[in-house]
Amino acid sequence: MPTDVRGKWALVTGASRGLGKQAALFMAKQGCNLILHSRNASHTESVLAEVKNLGVSAYAVAADLLDLASVHAMLKEIDDNGTQVDIVLNNAGVQIAYRVDYLKTPIQDFTDSFVINTISPMVICYHYLPKMVERGFGRIVNTTSGINLDPQQAGYSASKAALDKVTVDLGTKLQGTDVLLNLADPGWCRTDLGGPNAPNAPESVIPGILMGVFVNDKKSGRIFSAQEYAGMSLDDAVKKAEQVNSPY
Repeated sequence: MPTDVRGKWALVTGASRGLGKQAALFMAKQGCNLILHSRNASHTESVLAEVKNLGVSAYAVAADLLDLASVHAMLKEIDDNGTQVDIVLNNAGVQIAYRVDYLKTPIQDFTDSFVINTISPMVICYHYLPKMVERGFGRIVNTTSGINLDPQQAGYSASKAALDKVTVDLGTKLQGTDVLLNLADPGWCRTDLGGPNAPNAPESVIPGILMGVFVNDKKSGRIFSAQEYAGMSLDDAVKKAEQVNSPY
């Protein structure tokens, strides 16, 4: 059966809109308390009101994921608030640009993409994993991308490939425990990042993007493709997700 998240605390990065907002609202409906991240706390005001109306505790934090000092300051703020973070949804990410002349891709596409899409999520992982291991429970879901064969988006795709690699490798140290580290691929969705021509509505990622939270089988290192679970109940989706084998 799905992991019971009632009364637990989840940090959701990029929670102000798009997939992060969808994930935050679903988690709140399951009774999970929320820390909502965005670059500016004012961006999450409406989502904060919505989740509170669902009866959970919640507050907003701000950090620019391109600025690692800002990320560390955010983590310190959460610690200083005394919040025990049980679940992390590293949802925030950036697609820097689409380079038609891809052989002239600027180096900054790579450096900025790696800081936002790879390094900042891993800083957050490294901050919370020791505490989760000590308590014997935790869930971290890193959002990846199925982008492939598209050199026009080289910085973005390379940074997501790197996130996949470090997530899968780190998962070997957690396999068999109740601290789970997995990946979620939402598919191409009509968000600010995905653009208006994407085939999937943002709502289609629920519940699949959250399988790494709700599976209860002590397996890490997997990629859950959200579109494979679109329209399913949480119970049925978890049963299907637990058939996805760990790579180890």
